[in-house]
Amino acid sequence: MIEKMKYADVILPLSLANSYTYRIPQDMQAALVAGCRVIVHFGKRRYYTAIVLEVHNRQPQSTLEVKEIYALLDASPVLRRPQLRFWQWLSEYYLCKLGDVYKAALPSGLKLESETAVSCIKDFEAQFPLRPAEQAVLDAFSDGQKLTVSELEKKTGLRNVVSTLSVLLTYGAVEVQEELKKGFAPKLETYVSLSDEYRGHDALQKAFDLLKRAHKQELLLIAYLDLSHILNPTLATEVTKKELLQQSECSVSVLDGLVKRGILKYYDKEVGRLQVHISRLQPPQPLSPDQEKAYADIHESFKIKDVCLLHGITSSGKTEIYIRLISEVLSLNRQVLYLLPEIAITTQITNRLTKVFGDKLLVYHSKYSDNERVEVWNKLRAEKKPLLILGVRSSLFLPFYDLGLVIVDEEHEPGYKQQDPAPRYHARNAAIMLANMHGAKTLLGSATPSLDSYFNALTGKYGLVSLNLRYGNTLMPQIIPVNVKELKRKKIMKDALFSPILIDKITEALNNDEQVILFQNRRGFAPVIECKSCGWVPHCVNCDVSLTFHKFRNQLVCHYCGYTYQLPPVCPECRESDLKMMGVGTEKVEEEIASLFPAAKIGRLDFDTARTRTAYERIIDDFDGGKISILIGTQMVSKGLDFGNVSVVGIINADSLLNYPDFRAHERAYQLMVQVSGRAGRRDKSGTVILQTTQPEHPLIQMVQRFAYQEMAKMQLTERSMFRYPPYYRLIVVVLRSRNETVLQEQSLLFAAKLKEKLGDRVLGPVSPPVTRVQSLHIKKIVLKIEISANISPVRKLLDSVQCEMQQNSDYKQLLVHFDVDPA
Repeated sequence: MIEKMKYADVILPLSLANSYTYRIPQDMQAALVAGCRVIVHFGKRRYYTAIVLEVHNRQPQSTLEVKEIYALLDASPVLRRPQLRFWQWLSEYYLCKLGDVYKAALPSGLKLESETAVSCIKDFEAQFPLRPAEQAVLDAFSDGQKLTVSELEKKTGLRNVVSTLSVLLTYGAVEVQEELKKGFAPKLETYVSLSDEYRGHDALQKAFDLLKRAHKQELLLIAYLDLSHILNPTLATEVTKKELLQQSECSVSVLDGLVKRGILKYYDKEVGRLQVHISRLQPPQPLSPDQEKAYADIHESFKIKDVCLLHGITSSGKTEIYIRLISEVLSLNRQVLYLLPEIAITTQITNRLTKVFGDKLLVYHSKYSDNERVEVWNKLRAEKKPLLILGVRSSLFLPFYDLGLVIVDEEHEPGYKQQDPAPRYHARNAAIMLANMHGAKTLLGSATPSLDSYFNALTGKYGLVSLNLRYGNTLMPQIIPVNVKELKRKKIMKDALFSPILIDKITEALNNDEQVILFQNRRGFAPVIECKSCGWVPHCVNCDVSLTFHKFRNQLVCHYCGYTYQLPPVCPECRESDLKMMGVGTEKVEEEIASLFPAAKIGRLDFDTARTRTAYERIIDDFDGGKISILIGTQMVSKGLDFGNVSVVGIINADSLLNYPDFRAHERAYQLMVQVSGRAGRRDKSGTVILQTTQPEHPLIQMVQRFAYQEMAKMQLTERSMFRYPPYYRLIVVVLRSRNETVLQEQSLLFAAKLKEKLGDRVLGPVSPPVTRVQSLHIKKIVLKIEISANISPVRKLLDSVQCEMQQNSDYKQLLVHFDVDPA
């Protein structure tokens, strides 16, 4: 009987909407299932790691030849079935390609890369003199060596080696082939063991006889026997090379000498990168009566709602409630996902959770190495154990087998929204959908909830639980607005950054061995440099923004594309040297505070100082340990950090938060000011917040001073309802970019007109955003406001059909277009 031909539909890690069909070779048919990785040939000479979406017997309709799968990589699927469903939902809801979701979801160590490998033809003889570049490429090869294009560029120093290779290919001097490069490398550690011929008391005596004149080797062998307990089989243990050298205090050469004599031997063993070293686990802290009530209320809410919002003021002890809920879910043999908006917050919370959950805790985010992330992935895939995963938005893609609870901490944070590249998903909303697919509950936590979540709680879609007292009955900090406009008018502040009351409070805190946080939401030294003579301002060559001066590097930097150049000594327009610094960044605050308090230990926490995981952890540990007295930072310092000795917080310029062209500006300003204020007076102390502003009578400043969240929410929701904004309407933004400004203007008008034919006044624009050009691309936006009660599916179909229609126009092909659903 002839077996039916089997086919597999696969997803490729490319920005492609469709899956592609490949023929399954006979020897793979039994083993290949949905969720496995396979190597497929795509394009001229490229291999990609694809994910099998479906295995079937349907003959493809295409007249093109169906290619065969090249190799199967997995004995069991790397994806579970709910993950594939989740990918498809993300692709449909956020209007992106399935290939985009795949690229974002899998760590690169699980995606084999295709690299162009070049080798030299051994018997090639040139019939005429070669050019210097061609000869340099041939000279770069050793016998039988294969080099990638990038390796050839490094070895030869040639900028564009591809054109030279093309010529050599026509001569028959080189050949090119695609080779697969494996991403994930298991971690190996070197261990030491006793050679077989020296096992046993008599044999060991012979070894010691050999070492009578080698005293150091003799001591090292004794140290090995002591560590390994090899003479007592019931206690015998493996010994690493590193451990043996540390314990014996001998050098590597002494150990190598024992190996050369054949007494000891080395062997490599694969070890995990995820080992958690904790001597003794601690039980969860007892809950206060208020926390107990909130905990019970969450349980009651989960009986009737899948999602619950925990609105707990800063330092009310939300994390302890999370820990109690996590313990409960893990005891049911289910898994928990604990989401944080940014990598920055994970350091402190990791330490707290490790003490309670030990090796049940896994951490997953992009500052971990790719190999570490692959190990987390593989551990979840291989072991059906109750585990707690702490991570940022990318951890939504992990292969959970049975999620019981998802916690979204600081749920209001804009960091949960992915901006670029696609998929541009909101992790909070995606987490609710993921939990729903697993039959899990979702707990959203915040001291200043997003208006979207709060509205859903008020209208009964989510449960709502409040926690209105700080843990230990600590008082909320006193917020003192300071009118800097008036102080400058009276010549009290003049050009100073700090009001007299702020200086007094900092002095008092330092005298009492207490700590200070100063918040300025701009990094760098000065946002703008201007020539006082002619008004010249340095602008980015790629973006429509002025450059920020970074004094530490003496550079002007674009915070959009990274373009930099040295600060010129004189104005390039008028040749005058009178360049004026305008505005204030964290570097300027640091310089000023150092001149006022030269004896104080000062630290700065912003993107410039905390680019790596270790740099961030060092700053936080130094501040927590008292090595830093004054910490200056951007919004990084506002995010869920817990310091017990902070008595003063200074908000240097509150107005910059209020005056931002966005409908969420006041909501965000309130959240940031309240969150950073919450760093003061934690644990057993009250604190003081000095809020510097030119408009202390502003309603929002007054609400911040009173911690009047409900009042702020009511005011903002009234405005949102009037002007058709979320949470009453859903926003979809069509973003169009092009290098050709004229074509962009014409095509965006045409796109908007086609949408208006069907959607009428729900379509606004095209409009130019505040920054009209980024990375040499001009930008236009079309905004769709769709009623929250409307079915969104027809709108998605309309956007697809209009885009397909526009693609018939040759000018439209000069545009880059994407959709941003629910922009943050």
